[in-house]
Amino acid sequence: MQLDVVTLFPQWFDWFRGQHHVAKALEAGHELRALDLREHTPLSGGQVDDTPFGGGAGMVLRVDVMDHALQAFYATDPVELCKERRVIALTPGGRMLDDGLVDELAAEPAVTLLCGRYEGFDERIVQHFCSDAVSIGRYVIAGGELAAMVLCDAVLRKLPGALGHAQSATEESFSAALGGDPEYPHYTRPAEYRGWAIPDVLLSGHHEEIRRWRRARSRERGAAEA
Repeated sequence: MQLDVVTLFPQWFDWFRGQHHVAKALEAGHELRALDLREHTPLSGGQVDDTPFGGGAGMVLRVDVMDHALQAFYATDPVELCKERRVIALTPGGRMLDDGLVDELAAEPAVTLLCGRYEGFDERIVQHFCSDAVSIGRYVIAGGELAAMVLCDAVLRKLPGALGHAQSATEESFSAALGGDPEYPHYTRPAEYRGWAIPDVLLSGHHEEIRRWRRARSRERGAAEA
């Protein structure tokens, strides 16, 4: 798949591309591009934002700047771009990112993420250029770049070639394989430490009993969160 991030700080993603599972996904043929919003602003001095109508603190990313940038990146009217690929505004008020949405996005051939900054987007960007608005949580961070990395990380690890063991991305917290529950507890050597012994069933060698034990612990954790 192709993942594009429209950002004022494309250099931030150099570090992200170097992370092992991200690099493995890119080696497998997937693509992650960081596109510089400021490169294509029609305004002088690299301006990309302006004061909000109606007053208030902070600055807002301009709709004309995003329009010019998306046209430059994709050679198409941004209003029509959503017919070609998912275009997502990363904003605290958007749809909450969860495992179901990650699966949905991982099945897409192409996704573009728009990173907010300052007080966020002129609402016309979200209304007319985006197919989705997505949030990584009900809190505010300084910009959409970290949110983009979270979303990209969650999506890329679902793609073939990203992880050493394909099963790693199948049976994990909130996945369909676990019925949306958190993952069960894990243990490794030593089997006993400071008097803390691991559950006997994990040493039994009975795979079906271990499976049932793990599923039961996962359900308990899900019930505790409800």
